[in-house]
Amino acid sequence: MANEQSVPEASSRGFIDELLSRLGINLLRMGGSKLQRKGPLSNVYLMEFVPNMLLVMFGALVIWSASLTIPEASFVRHLVGIVLGIVAAVAMWRYDYSVFADKTTTLLVLDIVLMLLPSVPGLGYNAMGMTGWIQIPLIGLRFQPSELAKPVTILLMASLTAAYNGKVDKLTDYLKLCGTLCVPFVLILTQPDLGTGLIVLVSGATIIVCGGAKREWVLITVGIIVVGAFAVVATSMSEGMPHILKQYQLNRLIVFVDPSVDPSGNGYNLQQAKIAVGSGGLFGKGIGNASQAGSGFLPEAHTDFVFALLAEEFGFVGSLVLLGLFGWMILATVALALRVETPFAKLVCVGVAAMWTFQLMQNVGMCIGIMPITGIPLPFVSFGSSSMVSQLLSAGLVQSVWRHRKKAG
Repeated sequence: MANEQSVPEASSRGFIDELLSRLGINLLRMGGSKLQRKGPLSNVYLMEFVPNMLLVMFGALVIWSASLTIPEASFVRHLVGIVLGIVAAVAMWRYDYSVFADKTTTLLVLDIVLMLLPSVPGLGYNAMGMTGWIQIPLIGLRFQPSELAKPVTILLMASLTAAYNGKVDKLTDYLKLCGTLCVPFVLILTQPDLGTGLIVLVSGATIIVCGGAKREWVLITVGIIVVGAFAVVATSMSEGMPHILKQYQLNRLIVFVDPSVDPSGNGYNLQQAKIAVGSGGLFGKGIGNASQAGSGFLPEAHTDFVFALLAEEFGFVGSLVLLGLFGWMILATVALALRVETPFAKLVCVGVAAMWTFQLMQNVGMCIGIMPITGIPLPFVSFGSSSMVSQLLSAGLVQSVWRHRKKAG
């Protein structure tokens, strides 16, 4: 298959190695060999598996604590999501990921179907002003297809980009990659779900950049996006102009700039999150003692603002543990990207790492006021079965790359 051809060192590793060697990831690669063991565990990438499972357990503890005071935070439902996610991860681990390397059309169609499912009459379910869920007939279970679209989009973009063997020379090829990425991004905006759209956009764009896109093209694209974003915000704030952003989305951006503008709405949510984070102190208030969440002051404490809940209960030390586990898992995933030889394997790992990094930065950032408020969950921690299944499936995808690394070169 064209996507699975090996590539020269300079083209396949140049950009990533140059960028990440400065972060000391070579030390992580050296240390990883000490953690790996021979025998049955040799097919499990322990450097990623260990922090991943610790994050799942840490998240389960946080949601159990939230369930003590928040009726909507059903610990049983959270456990069901974990079990389903583990099943999906194991299935993905056993499956040879490289099969997707030449399934570009299938992946694109699947991506489109997942994005359009909530629009199907009788399936779509509206919640919080967004038609992003489907309700399965007869059993009544709800699922968010766009969560599953995250790893599908990563596979799609990795498959397309890997075909250029680490160097996208033609502008038409670059525009083709960007245009393909815009398909799931635009479709998810119609729900509307800007948060998930940004995750898809960032992970896919990272794959394109690391896949060999020319720097000048990337810089021009970033400039166009920035100008376009300003234009969208400006027109959405002007009378008589097209309002692309919904009013609640616009309010979140305004509150990010000045929290005092909407003290009873999004500004209130941000202030309560900051209070929760700050009140945790060094070691936190203890499990079940989160007064901001327990008393109902902190909204969506078990989903969007779960980091604020965690920081209040476990303090600065607990927050550092969480960030340390994420850092370990993400760096281990990037280290695997450096280790494998084929472009598709590299770009799959890069895409997953980019997805986790962006979600972590956005969720934590909005809780402390350095990022706009969005509905982006904290991977492996936030309450929500759809998100948990998607994130564990992505972890299983990384494990599949490890398990089949010899076949991949």
